[in-house]
Amino acid sequence: MKHLNIAATAFALLGAWALAQPAAADGHQARVRVVHASPDGPAVDVWVGDKPAFTNATFKGITAYAGLDAGNYGVKVVPAGKTEPAVIDAKLDLAAGKDYTVVAVGKLADIAPWVLTDNNAAPAAGKAHVRFAHASPDAPAVDVAVTGGPVLFKNVAFKQTGDYLPVDAGSYDLEVRLAGTETVALKVPGLKLDAGTVYTVFAMGLAGGEPALVAVPSVDAKAAAAHHTMPAAMPKTGAGAPARQMGWLVLVAAGLVAVLGLNARREAVTTRR
Repeated sequence: MKHLNIAATAFALLGAWALAQPAAADGHQARVRVVHASPDGPAVDVWVGDKPAFTNATFKGITAYAGLDAGNYGVKVVPAGKTEPAVIDAKLDLAAGKDYTVVAVGKLADIAPWVLTDNNAAPAAGKAHVRFAHASPDAPAVDVAVTGGPVLFKNVAFKQTGDYLPVDAGSYDLEVRLAGTETVALKVPGLKLDAGTVYTVFAMGLAGGEPALVAVPSVDAKAAAAHHTMPAAMPKTGAGAPARQMGWLVLVAAGLVAVLGLNARREAVTTRR
């Protein structure tokens, strides 16, 4: 019995060690994605440091998150397939454990980066989280409301967001109104919000030109995959080490259990004699 208790303790410690690894590793990185919201901007590549992180991003395009070690980075946005000219050349300060969205906003003549800090924590049971981001350079401040009903996000101007709002999962008909009025600038019918999911709805395009003003919803995080619930990826540095260590430890534990079992059987035979 003593040997079995030792074996159980060994496996319990291995299990605790394994569960602790992803959270510790994930804390070393930030996650970054890019949104192309410049209405007359060409398809672009986004360089982080000296490497292209995202390629051929087109208007209304929203990339997936990419993991980066925390720190300061130079970010350049250039026409797709080229290294210059840089239409955006900016510095990005990334903190470990945080998610960021870098939005390319404005017309090409005055395009600029707009950096959002995202909150992808999992919503409560049966709820979704949604925020509104105003990325239309010629649209005035707006209210976002349920169609014919109450205002959800009030007086949001260009390059501003409405705070994350917890809502019941379901389908919603929304409308974007000129701030403080009942004048509807954009209808957003049938916006489906799933439980356990985090969304951003971007207003892109032009209120008085082409491409026309449009709502572009983004699924930022889903239930089990929401940030801080499960890491998106292990850091690149030493990424294979935990897996190798885990395999080695499992083999050691298996061998330990086999030896202990054999010793236990020998002791039982000796006792019967």
